[in-house]
Amino acid sequence: MPIEESLRAQIESYRSQLGGLLRRGHQLSETLAADPCSASAIAATRTWQQDCGITINQLSGGSKAHWLARSFSEAFLLRSVSGLALEGAAPGQIVERLLDVLKQAVRSLAEMEQGTDVPGDSSALSESPPPRRFEFVRSLELRPMVERAYLESRRALERQDYPSALLNSCGVLEAIVTDALAHNGMSALAAAGAPAGEIADWSFETRLAVAERAGLIRGGCARLPAVARRYRDSGDVEAARDAKPVVSERDARLAGQVLHVVMRDLDPGR
Repeated sequence: MPIEESLRAQIESYRSQLGGLLRRGHQLSETLAADPCSASAIAATRTWQQDCGITINQLSGGSKAHWLARSFSEAFLLRSVSGLALEGAAPGQIVERLLDVLKQAVRSLAEMEQGTDVPGDSSALSESPPPRRFEFVRSLELRPMVERAYLESRRALERQDYPSALLNSCGVLEAIVTDALAHNGMSALAAAGAPAGEIADWSFETRLAVAERAGLIRGGCARLPAVARRYRDSGDVEAARDAKPVVSERDARLAGQVLHVVMRDLDPGR
């Protein structure tokens, strides 16, 4: 029986994410093999590991008990001859192990798409329900829009279109924070020092600040780069599209990381 189009689109999105992570991982593996102590390579490896963790968490349906999530966690462990976990493995070893985990995920996606029924613990990602990232959003009309923007931010990041990745991440961030503010009520927001007027008239910075003072989110937004805070400025948007260095890879990845922190704040059970 053919899989639903929505599931097919989700599989394609994940396949694109995994392909980008695999390419970056192979590059890191080569760099670390040549210079295991390279500070820049080790820093890039940490960022890559975080991105791998985000994708693996999504593919695992947020379940730490899922076989894929367990494989990801075990990649960081160095085991004794008896099999006991001792300490963290070396960066190069971790990269190689995570590459194996990513390849398992790619195979599982292929099995899922083909409808292959594989016995045992390798029965692909369908064991867990598909991720429901934005169920905490109260506006039913908003959910599919932020989901599409979120997926586009991930795709843009993997194709190294950093301006689009940042713009979509910030758009989702503003949308979900605005939804939370509206649900909280104006009287509660006023008590938290909110300005007068409609939420729609507040700046991006103001919405984030009020949400933090109202206790809806914590301090994760402090890490947002300056270009992300100005993302609604049409001049900056055009400049970002015309001059790629204006939005660096670090800017785009930081915006995405902050978005995930805020998503956890607004949906503690995720």
